[in-house]
Amino acid sequence: MTFADASAVTPRGSGRWSARIAPGWDIVGAANGGYLLAMTARAAALAAGRPDPVTVTAHYLAPGSPGEVGVDTEVVKAGKRFTTVTATLAADRPLLRMLGSFGDLEASVGMERLEAGPPDLPPVEDCIPIEPTETFPPPFMGRVELRLPPERAAAWGGAGSPGVEGWFRLRGGEPLDTIALLVAVDAFPPTIFFTDLPVAWVPTLELTAHVRARPAQGWLRCSFTTKFITGGFLEEDGEVWDSEGRLVAQSRQLALVPRG
Repeated sequence: MTFADASAVTPRGSGRWSARIAPGWDIVGAANGGYLLAMTARAAALAAGRPDPVTVTAHYLAPGSPGEVGVDTEVVKAGKRFTTVTATLAADRPLLRMLGSFGDLEASVGMERLEAGPPDLPPVEDCIPIEPTETFPPPFMGRVELRLPPERAAAWGGAGSPGVEGWFRLRGGEPLDTIALLVAVDAFPPTIFFTDLPVAWVPTLELTAHVRARPAQGWLRCSFTTKFITGGFLEEDGEVWDSEGRLVAQSRQLALVPRG
């Protein structure tokens, strides 16, 4: 099943949409947070009548399991360039609540000044693919393609700094759009896995994504860093660059640290 099929939504009238959490998009039994956000944003984009999620913030309320879900949307404001929408993804209980502004990035132009660039990665063919197992790496890794530089893959469970970088694309080279970028920002192993701290489920409390441009097709270069692991929480700051070297998305999420 393609990502487009797995995240598809069907209108039910009065701002409500139906969808289905597909099997295989999970991490230790809970659907990947980026996938759930993408599904919710797809419904919100249709409600807004604008294709691109320019900025979205999601709060995760409960884990999602395969099965039927609904998305309730409400247009908060429809402006000349952006439409702001709230959306709630729910099964028998709310799973995610999102606030987002949607626009059309097809003709997005403006001044540019960049103080940084994409991560320096070895060629895709020289990087290590992460393949799924029944336990870990999780089934979700069979829905996307991730490749880590050899030195980063070797650092798994090591005593280095919390961070990860690598290549991303949808499985089989499925075309990318701005909705798919919401999966990319939550697809990589947590940064804490590359330290000597406990490796376990790292549930997301909140995830914000800023989409800067529609991506060119091909592999995406991604990097994620954490500066502060404290009080039982960590933050992850992400950058996503397309095959033409353009910054297409940024993210920040707050997650819980494994208790060990």
